Amino acid sequence: MNVFDWLSNMDMPVVDKFDIAEVRFKNGRKEFFRNINGVELTTGDAVVVDVPNGHHIGHVSLQGELVRLQMQKKKIRNDDNIRAVYRIATQKDLEKYQELQNKEMPIMYRTREIIRELNLQMKLTDVEYQADGTKATFYYSAEDRVDFRQLIKVLASEFRLRVEMRQISLRQEAGRLGGIGSCGRELCCATWLSDFKSVSTTAARYQNLSLNPSKLSGQCGRLKCCLNYELETYMEALEDIPAVNQPLITERGEAYLQKTDIFRKMMWFGFGGDDQWHPVPASRVQHILEMNTKGLTPATLLEDKLPELDEGPKVLNQDLALMDKRFEKKAATTKKKRRKKPKPKKGDDTRS
Repeated sequence: MNVFDWLSNMDMPVVDKFDIAEVRFKNGRKEFFRNINGVELTTGDAVVVDVPNGHHIGHVSLQGELVRLQMQKKKIRNDDNIRAVYRIATQKDLEKYQELQNKEMPIMYRTREIIRELNLQMKLTDVEYQADGTKATFYYSAEDRVDFRQLIKVLASEFRLRVEMRQISLRQEAGRLGGIGSCGRELCCATWLSDFKSVSTTAARYQNLSLNPSKLSGQCGRLKCCLNYELETYMEALEDIPAVNQPLITERGEAYLQKTDIFRKMMWFGFGGDDQWHPVPASRVQHILEMNTKGLTPATLLEDKLPELDEGPKVLNQDLALMDKRFEKKAATTKKKRRKKPKPKKGDDTRS
């Protein structure tokens, strides 16, 4: 969830400087606060901010004109509902906050034991202490609605603090816990993804992916968010590929669609009882479909008519003619040998 201020090296107007800063809290949670006291802030500074019924400590993640753009993106109004930044946190504030953070893990383990004792169908994933020590937020996930009124009473009496229960989705839970995905990279929801859009199996079908839940599901148990990344590209490429709902009819037989290469616009067909697949361009498949609709049948998947073979003039008794040619050639060779003069023998006197 890190951000890069690409306007940091530009000279911005000092008079009209945007007075709202983005502050990051535990596990990447971010909120906007107004710098009403004119504190000189630097990205990464720990600041004390105003929260309901107390104060909290966070770190400045973004400031300047980019904050205005982020607020417009998240549709947050610049009104009086935005709380204030008190000051920069001192060393004493940070030490006290660190002590409270060290208590979060023991409290989470104890809370899980209480949940099991009360037999509540919920999963506690994280606990966040407020910097003033008066409040703690418990993050949980559940399939159905949970009645945790008794749980709040037990927690408030045992830990002596105000309790806030906040339900998060399974994708948000995976983002807070983090991990490594099947691609070998850190989870998108833990690094940069903040808006979780719905993902359906239709996205996998458009991309010709195997509908295997173990391969399509992420660590959250839901469909992977990355199935939506290339969906628009596939949808655009599928516009040129015809829908084949029935086999292609040719003179050779019926050809059934086996697979489709979307980006190469190539479709592979196989005939019944034949293990060989034949690649056919998508434009040719569309042409065959139009021919079948009109009642026409092409000769093959790639040709409408078979070419006529040029066999040449037909000769009766062709085998006898070939035999005659062979004997004529043999006779000509023998006659040529007879015409050659014999060589003179050694010792013969050729002089007259």
